[in-house]
Amino acid sequence: MAAKGNLYLLSGPEFGKRTDAINQIKNSLEKKFGEIDEHLFYLTETPFAHVMTLLQNGTLFSNGVLVLCKNAELLKKKEDLKMLTDWLPIADESSVLILVSDEISVDAKLEKIIPPACRQKFWAMSDKDKKAWLIDFFKKNEYTIENEAAQLILDLIENNTQTLRNECSRFFVCFPKGSTISADDVESILVHNREETVFTLFSEITNPSLTTQKRLEKGIEIMQKIRLSKENDSIMIISGLSFCFRKLLTWYMDGPSAIFGKTMQTQYSNAAKLWSEKQTAAILALLSETDMQIRSNSASNGTAIDDVLLQKLIYEIIVKKGAPASEYIIDA
Repeated sequence: MAAKGNLYLLSGPEFGKRTDAINQIKNSLEKKFGEIDEHLFYLTETPFAHVMTLLQNGTLFSNGVLVLCKNAELLKKKEDLKMLTDWLPIADESSVLILVSDEISVDAKLEKIIPPACRQKFWAMSDKDKKAWLIDFFKKNEYTIENEAAQLILDLIENNTQTLRNECSRFFVCFPKGSTISADDVESILVHNREETVFTLFSEITNPSLTTQKRLEKGIEIMQKIRLSKENDSIMIISGLSFCFRKLLTWYMDGPSAIFGKTMQTQYSNAAKLWSEKQTAAILALLSETDMQIRSNSASNGTAIDDVLLQKLIYEIIVKKGAPASEYIIDA
């Protein structure tokens, strides 16, 4: 998406392609104006008036300014929308605001403000498209990947192109160009040789050798490590856990043959012994509810309560098996 104006709306869950569009706008702006200032704001933490003040004042130290504003689904207030409509007619062409939302839809009044040519929705890819994208990604980097290995990667990793691109880049460090990546290679790199992530969290809380209390302790410990890492976004953590439990539902509906890779089949077999199909559905509902709570609380309280909600969620998944906790106390 080349730069055509001052205001853009990029929405939807396909983070990789959305990031590509952001970079295209940025590159176009730099090509036209040279050095630019870049700013990133989250509307869960920063008042929109602050964003608009920056845009209206411009910059003294560069030729242009690019502001990336996330959580655009929260832009609904009449006064916020008025600031946008007042700014657009007088906006300098070197100042660009990109509104970003993980949601497909935003407030209709906001959408009407933005020219159709500057709005784009990035839908999640179909399963067929995901595998085709993945195989092509390896090919472009001069690698071949076996079909079963490609499917195993899609089973292990949340399927947006940004996450896939980041995770699969590990293979290009560990194997020489021209290599063919097998399912064993995928298990070696993505299962046995990785930092703590949502997927190592899921692996630990399904460990059949641990008691319920130990799985809870390990689950909260790994969650805390993730929150201290670069992959600490609360919504992305919930999204990853939802991905895992949706795969467990697939196990119930389609059987073990729907899960590729011996390690993954063992993991989901263990998970099926811990949570019934009904409990899995209840856990997915809890994940969705926690997602909404975090988005709602973040709008007014920042991210201070996120850790409590995430740890409560782990307790409800492991101990309550999908039932909501009436009372949950975390030791200080």
